Amino acid sequence: MESRFTILGHALHPILIVFPFGLLATAVIFDLIYLVTRTEQWSIISFWLIAGGIIGGIVAAVPGVIDWWAIPANTRAKSVGMIHGIGNVAVIILFLISWLFRRDKGSGYEMAGVPGTLALFFSFAGIVLALFTGWLGGELIERLGVSVHDGANLNAPNSLTNNSLEKVKNSK
Repeated sequence: MESRFTILGHALHPILIVFPFGLLATAVIFDLIYLVTRTEQWSIISFWLIAGGIIGGIVAAVPGVIDWWAIPANTRAKSVGMIHGIGNVAVIILFLISWLFRRDKGSGYEMAGVPGTLALFFSFAGIVLALFTGWLGGELIERLGVSVHDGANLNAPNSLTNNSLEKVKNSK
């Protein structure tokens, strides 16, 4: 099933999700470094990484929802996609709660506070859930063929060539 939201012949959702996932995962790594070193700069960086990850997650969700609506009803892909999407909303909420618990009363650089136990709990829970929802995303693409071009094969033409779509149509 081809994606409904593409750029230069490729599904946009799988391209965009690497940014929020990377930012949120790095925030958790920096939280762990903070816990070991007690160096506050790591927690400040983590605070801003979480903010970027939340924004990126919301942006990545738009083409994901559009693609999900195009999946035929009563298919395994539709139900897996639903769990994937709801799970990712929960990931964003968990990290948002973590981010809110980290806030100080200041503004700008001073806005980021040292994370307490609850802030860390929510970010750690968020990354565990993100690993599961990421696996579901892989299941959707690799096993169920969502966002995979109908003519995909080991010798498919480049998506940027003018005749790639014609070759795919003629190969059916």
